[in-house]
Amino acid sequence: MKKLFWFAFAGGTGFLVDAGSLSLILWLTPAGPYVARVLSIAIAMAYTWTINRTFTFGSSGRHVASEGARYGLIGILAALVNYGSYSVCLLVWPPVWPVLAAAVGSGVAMIFSYVGYSRFVFAK
Repeated sequence: MKKLFWFAFAGGTGFLVDAGSLSLILWLTPAGPYVARVLSIAIAMAYTWTINRTFTFGSSGRHVASEGARYGLIGILAALVNYGSYSVCLLVWPPVWPVLAAAVGSGVAMIFSYVGYSRFVFAK
């Protein structure tokens, strides 16, 4: 239960980092919603790795570079699921607020990432 709490915390606060980054990038740069989303996902992924490693799962016992690479692999796969869902929302309903589409994408990717992180990245 503790792992689920911290994973939800990492995901919830990670979403805030993601949505905040997305909003700032869209506001401060000429990047469109697709490029901005790639950047915001990368920023949020670095944040959630720190939280998940420190509080949710603990260190895997692997070298930090190996653990980081595994986290990155699962993160990239989850990000593709996330980005795909986000893009579908924007394509199906163009006037949707990009942050709402990001919430949909994040929700769809959440289960995939929990299973991947708990069984592949941080498994002892």
